[in-house]
Amino acid sequence: MKFVTLVLTLSAFLVPSALAKSGITSQEFGTMTDGQHVQIYKLVNKNGMEADITNFGGIVQSLKVPDKSGKLTDVALGYDKLEDYVTDKSSFGSTIGRYGNRIAHGKFTLDGHTYTLAKNDGENSLHGGLKGFNKKVWTARQEGNSLVLSYLSKDGEEGYPGNLNVTVTFTVTDDNELKIQYDATTDKDTVLNLTNHSYFNLSGQDAGEILGHELMLKADKFTPVNSVLIPTGELRDVKGTPFDFTKSTAIGARIGASDEQIKFGKGYDHNFVLNGGITKTPRLAAEVYDPKSGRIMQVLTTEPGIQFYTGNFLDGTVHGKGGHVYNFRNALCLETQHYPDSPNQSNFPTTELKPGGKYHTITIFKFSNK
Repeated sequence: MKFVTLVLTLSAFLVPSALAKSGITSQEFGTMTDGQHVQIYKLVNKNGMEADITNFGGIVQSLKVPDKSGKLTDVALGYDKLEDYVTDKSSFGSTIGRYGNRIAHGKFTLDGHTYTLAKNDGENSLHGGLKGFNKKVWTARQEGNSLVLSYLSKDGEEGYPGNLNVTVTFTVTDDNELKIQYDATTDKDTVLNLTNHSYFNLSGQDAGEILGHELMLKADKFTPVNSVLIPTGELRDVKGTPFDFTKSTAIGARIGASDEQIKFGKGYDHNFVLNGGITKTPRLAAEVYDPKSGRIMQVLTTEPGIQFYTGNFLDGTVHGKGGHVYNFRNALCLETQHYPDSPNQSNFPTTELKPGGKYHTITIFKFSNK
């Protein structure tokens, strides 16, 4: 995709829009080749926490939260310019759809019909295909102190059935939470699995390895994968394995273990089965603590699973914000979700959405320090 016209970086003067009086401001982030203007929105709470979100891809471009001394630091990896997000292959901060994670062989069967998807991860389909929701320009509006992004994914887009109306609502609360609410309806039976793909480093987006971060997951089981990271269908106990994070443990403590699953993922790149399954209200799923900065990030969700990924495919070729080079294991992802390949795994919680039904999930990233 060619990119034209003006790109404004976040260091540019922030031009207040009509949203400013409610703690949201906006500025132009660039223009697409088809003339669509892309904005970036700054959501600020009374404590000074800031989230910068662009309507290209529903991307969390920056997330500034205080450390134990009160210093605000950007803890989300990403880019300064829109053109880098247009060509990005890491999905930094993106809203992922229609289907987060992998679908085996780029195919699934629904109502007796086999749907064929793009194979963009070897023989599998990943994160919605060649041009998923992370590559679309969304329509933005304000509702109170929230930024609401909406998108119509037309029947057949990336091979998926049904006209799908999606809204993603971002709110920065005064409890230092980034709340993300996903809602969708369809006019035809389809499958759907939305998530946010933010890469976090609680020491700062330019601070290097995250192996010293300590992680707790409310998950007694995980879904093992084959060599191409497709779940085998088994729900395996974490006890006695490198995947046991039921008690807070340094991420680097067992990441080099001689374990087949660790080798398949080049580290952690696995779906964890959250205790309690699907819930109506968000409950604690994960907690990350960074001893260096004192920052704590809690992840609360209504979803049944969470993908824990340790930046294993970051290889030093990506130059992010401020020109910083993102290297191997410089960040972690905690992607709340239904399980990977659920459309092909009858024993997994269903990801089907039918006409008249409503897709509704909530995930919260809550920050504190000690």
